[in-house]
Amino acid sequence: MKKLITLLMFVSLVSCNMNSNKSEEANSVTVNASDAIYNINQDESSLVWTGREVSTSSHFGTINFTSGQFEVADGLISQGEFFVDMTSINVQDLTGGSKERLEGHLRSDDFFSVESFPSAHLYISSSELISDGKWMVNGFLTIKDISHPVLFEMANTEDGWTANLVFDRSKYNVKFRSGTFFENLGDKLIYDDIELEINLKTS
Repeated sequence: MKKLITLLMFVSLVSCNMNSNKSEEANSVTVNASDAIYNINQDESSLVWTGREVSTSSHFGTINFTSGQFEVADGLISQGEFFVDMTSINVQDLTGGSKERLEGHLRSDDFFSVESFPSAHLYISSSELISDGKWMVNGFLTIKDISHPVLFEMANTEDGWTANLVFDRSKYNVKFRSGTFFENLGDKLIYDDIELEINLKTS
């Protein structure tokens, strides 16, 4: 009887994993995009950031778009421009006073100096086709009035446009607990790479 229960539990777990994988595969299906100018709906689009510490802990949250537009021409993402409101930095993994303190810290001069630089900007300059509905995109990311080239994947899926971008905060003079600027931080080190997961709803 115990063997039968164990077998049933195993089959159930395998089935759940298979369904989960199928769901993930369905969400990642890419589709061709027609040549057009695409304007984002900033209320339905999302930008989720994640920052990680050497201690394996991490924080994540959102930033709001203020506007965005890109063009597909001859099957390639030929250009685009996106603006985000840095004053909207939101921490989602904390609540109460801890949430407010971290949001204030991220807006301070230790990080993104939001009072002086309330907007960040991503400019798309060109792209190369990876496969149907997926491109490798070249652009420039501007934070704190400092611009650097970035390279990232962008895809057109059945649920909207997606992109995953990683940028090095040290290049934008974001120094707090960065190994680029300080030595011997130990378990206080915060990694320089910030991950951005972007989902765009367009018209």
